[in-house]
Amino acid sequence: MQTTFIVIGIIILAFIILRAFTMAKMKNTPMIADHVKVLTLTDKNFQQQTKNKVVLVDFWATWCAPCRMMAPVLNDVASELTGNSLVGKINIEQHQALAQKFKVRSIPTLILFKNGTEINRFVGIKSKDFLLKEIAKVG
Repeated sequence: MQTTFIVIGIIILAFIILRAFTMAKMKNTPMIADHVKVLTLTDKNFQQQTKNKVVLVDFWATWCAPCRMMAPVLNDVASELTGNSLVGKINIEQHQALAQKFKVRSIPTLILFKNGTEINRFVGIKSKDFLLKEIAKVG
C-alpha cells in the first residue's frame, strides 16, 4: 500500500514538473514578425480583404503563448499559398467587434473564409500541413 502511494506521488510530481517546464517554454516564445504575404485585418478592411478570396484568418493576441507559437506556422502557410488563397490575422485586443461577430471564445482560433463566408473553424495549434490541406479543400 505504501509503495503504491510512493509511485503515485512520483507520477504526480513528474507531471507537475513537466507542466511547469512546458508553460515556461510557451511563455518565453518570442514574437515573430508576420510574413509579407500575411494580411493585417481590421474592422475597416475585413470585408474587402475577404471578398472573392479564400482567407485563413487567425484571431490572436500578444499575450497568448500558443498564438505566438502559431506565428511561424502561419508565415510558412502564407509563403506557400498562391492565387486567391491568403492568410490574415486579427488582433482581438484591437478589434474586439470582429472577435465578437465571429463568436471567438478562445485563441488561437483560425477561421477559413471563402468569399467572406465562414467555411471551417479550427481552435488551438495546428500544423502547416493540416492547414494547407484544409485550404486546398476549399480553394
